[in-house]
Amino acid sequence: MATSLFDYDSRDWETDATGELRFALVGVGWWTKEFVLPAMESIEHCTTTTVVSSSTEKTDRICADYDPVEQGLTYEEFADGESTEAYDAVYVCTPNATHLEQVEAAAEHGKAVLCEKPMEATVERSEALVDACNEQDVPLMIAYRMHTEPAVRRARKLVRDGVIGDPVLVHGENSQPLLDMIDDPNQWRLNPDLTGYGTSVMDLGIYPLNTARFILDADPVQVQSTMASTHEAFDEVPDEVATFSVVFDDGTHGACTSSQNAQDHTRLEIVGTDGRIELEPAFHMETSLTVAKDGTTVDVETEQVDQMAEEFEYFAQRVLADEPLYGDGEHGLTDMRTVEAIHEAAESGETVDVQ
Repeated sequence: MATSLFDYDSRDWETDATGELRFALVGVGWWTKEFVLPAMESIEHCTTTTVVSSSTEKTDRICADYDPVEQGLTYEEFADGESTEAYDAVYVCTPNATHLEQVEAAAEHGKAVLCEKPMEATVERSEALVDACNEQDVPLMIAYRMHTEPAVRRARKLVRDGVIGDPVLVHGENSQPLLDMIDDPNQWRLNPDLTGYGTSVMDLGIYPLNTARFILDADPVQVQSTMASTHEAFDEVPDEVATFSVVFDDGTHGACTSSQNAQDHTRLEIVGTDGRIELEPAFHMETSLTVAKDGTTVDVETEQVDQMAEEFEYFAQRVLADEPLYGDGEHGLTDMRTVEAIHEAAESGETVDVQ
């Protein structure tokens, strides 16, 4: 166990890439301003040269505050292909139901695409998004930042090395007080026209779902679910709170909970035949790893990284070196089909196969 715990390279994905990938950031809401732009200042292989927003006031302020940012574009100017020579790749961080149009424009301009999760509002629009990138032969990655988090990658290797035996159970939790974070009941995450199937599973439940997929190297085949919305701000979405169970194609069974109206709490546990792995906290920009086996529990120290910086560095290196991207469009489609099935199961009360 000790050898597996400490003999590990958290950046086994690194390449011999040279140069720099120049980004256009499409959407400069709180996530981009709070996490992406600061992260970009510390990344070796990429930089931000362009920001895109409906607000020229926002883009002007960012251009003034961040030296590498050369220009701001409106969404219309971006779609029309203005100043495409100033950037090589596009990061899309707009409301879910607007991802398709932004990715289609990026693909038409021949730019590599890093698209936030969930990749779109529906399965059908997600499929169109993937088709747009395939037709233009541009790289597409869905922004699952947990894939490059050292603690998560360590957990994945421990499972692969058989440290906890055969995986049997997954327990996942992800919740946050959305209305405390963004004091606006009319925000887009509560608008079904923009968020998609719902809010808690689309925005939060996707974390334990996808991280379990990554650690197990397994995909969902069946789901069950229950949901409820009682707070008036959640009237238009079905899942103020949600519980869903998943059967993976390796035989592992999972149970996950998510809520946009609860205290901030994140956790993921993988229970095997010989031990268990726990990530707590798991998903909200910090991750800690514990391994329990043979009556011993070990807190595994992992490198603390800026998760957004690590994700962008991964993307940039892989694109520059023309290497495959993990978390590509097909990978994202599996999540979208699973989320659709989770909502269908909640409505029908039946077990639903993931198509």
